[in-house]
Amino acid sequence: MILKADVCIVGGGPAGLVLGLLLGRRGVNAVVLEKHRTFLRDFRGDTVHPSTLELMDELGLGEELERLPHRIMRQIQVTYAGGTYRPVDFSRLRAPHPYVMMLPQWDFLELLAAHGDFALHRECEVVAVNRRDRRVVGVSATTPQGPLEVHAPLTVACDGRHSVVRRELGLRSKVYGVPIDVLWFRLRREPGDPDGLIGRVDQGRMFIGIDRGDYWQIGLVVPKGGDEWVRAAGLEALRSAIVQSVPHLTGRVDDLRDWDDVHTLTVRMDRLYRWHVPGALLIGDAAHAMSPIGGVGINLAIQDAVAAARVIVAAFEQGRPPTERELAGVQHRRSLPTAGTQLIQRALQRAVLTPAVNGRPARPPLAMRLLDRSPTLGAIPARVIGVGLRPEHL
Repeated sequence: MILKADVCIVGGGPAGLVLGLLLGRRGVNAVVLEKHRTFLRDFRGDTVHPSTLELMDELGLGEELERLPHRIMRQIQVTYAGGTYRPVDFSRLRAPHPYVMMLPQWDFLELLAAHGDFALHRECEVVAVNRRDRRVVGVSATTPQGPLEVHAPLTVACDGRHSVVRRELGLRSKVYGVPIDVLWFRLRREPGDPDGLIGRVDQGRMFIGIDRGDYWQIGLVVPKGGDEWVRAAGLEALRSAIVQSVPHLTGRVDDLRDWDDVHTLTVRMDRLYRWHVPGALLIGDAAHAMSPIGGVGINLAIQDAVAAARVIVAAFEQGRPPTERELAGVQHRRSLPTAGTQLIQRALQRAVLTPAVNGRPARPPLAMRLLDRSPTLGAIPARVIGVGLRPEHL
């Protein structure tokens, strides 16, 4: 089967669906290819940041988003042996939504898909990028119904850190060392538990918890490659570590029945030297894989999509696809906030994460203690995390 479109968007994550929605509203014929049948996956970020909430208002979807089951997080808190610290206070933001919405990402994506004027093809796995005279002219994919080709003068890769488009184009990236990986698993949530996002640092271990309504998505932060020694120590040792570090979860550790319940997220951070080639643009994690610190990767990906849509729409309104120089303009605009955010993440890795998982008793860094003591200072990281270094608007 062959499809023709103005823009072929590879990947139905936040960046791909926001881009498809924006293009469709301006009359650009977009096709979105999503590898999976549904958006239901356990290990996607669940944070919808203040700047994204404001964008949803601009799109006229804010009220509908509010009606989805969610929780509100106004602060980030981290508990050490010596006490609980709140270094990030979103309530101090001067923004229409001074908080982070904790919302299952699959609900967010289904909302975008329902309101987008684009063709969404699920169970459509891209396997090759097609070129003519060195220019990308579309992609080839597999579907349950058979092979599919999409012919389009512009392909936008939004297919994440393991991007097939990125691999097929052979683009080089600057890779930054990341000292951690994360082991993810579920434990049930009970009445009286705190809301939102929690962190606990104790005895050389760091746990984070994402509130998903009726259960917690728990992450054990370990040194890079540390999942091997955690698994070698056995499941009972992991249960004991949870009880020691997060005592209120004591009665729930039997929810971990076997190692099939524990999944490893290999954390990486990189940034492409070049986000574009003739006929193709890469945005979001396909262009710059982020650390999970602050959950900012989703925010950056959506902001990339808004910036890209502005350029793409302007070109097609002139009856043509964007030039490579115009695609380079998207990278130029989004490089500074991306590089700046990665710089901050690397600093936090050194100051917070590495000491927390090095096997020795950890105490909060001086900066965290200062932010906790000064609510006004707490607005600074809240803006970096919640709004970003260069927010984008319609």
